[in-house]
Amino acid sequence: MREPADVHLHPGDFRFAGNGIRMHTLLGSCVAITVWHPDRRIGGMCHYLLPGRDPAGAGPGLDGRYAEDAVVMFRRETDRHRTHPGEYVVKVFGGADQFPGLAGPQPSIADQNARACLALLAAHGFTVTTRQLGGQGSRRLIFELATGHVWLRTLHALDERAGAHAGPRPAVRS
Repeated sequence: MREPADVHLHPGDFRFAGNGIRMHTLLGSCVAITVWHPDRRIGGMCHYLLPGRDPAGAGPGLDGRYAEDAVVMFRRETDRHRTHPGEYVVKVFGGADQFPGLAGPQPSIADQNARACLALLAAHGFTVTTRQLGGQGSRRLIFELATGHVWLRTLHALDERAGAHAGPRPAVRS
């Protein structure tokens, strides 16, 4: 069996592909959505930064930097492949607070990203099967399209008392 091709998603990237691809990303307050069709072995991942566009700065076309556009992009892919959103295994990760203790009275971008993700996916007919949203620190994600498995490693935020990085947690497969 051939090793899958590795694709790294940067903030704002969207990718939908078939078997033979392994996607990677690193998250903080951003959110990654993975979708996988178990029968067709197709799926994708996005890494969005913000829940929606500022109407004043909205440009033409869809933009993977925004949750509202990324979910529409997934929906277009399901239509293009003649599949339905309910047929996909959907997992969501991220939305971590990167600056604990500095939050004001408004919800943080991380919290807004997490809420938008769940609401938009539900509105478009996707059912989330696994979610790890919120918390603090960063997450390293690997998504294998051959199996639909997602490996997740949580990296802690700085320990304010010690002023040092607390270190990574072991990877978890979902």
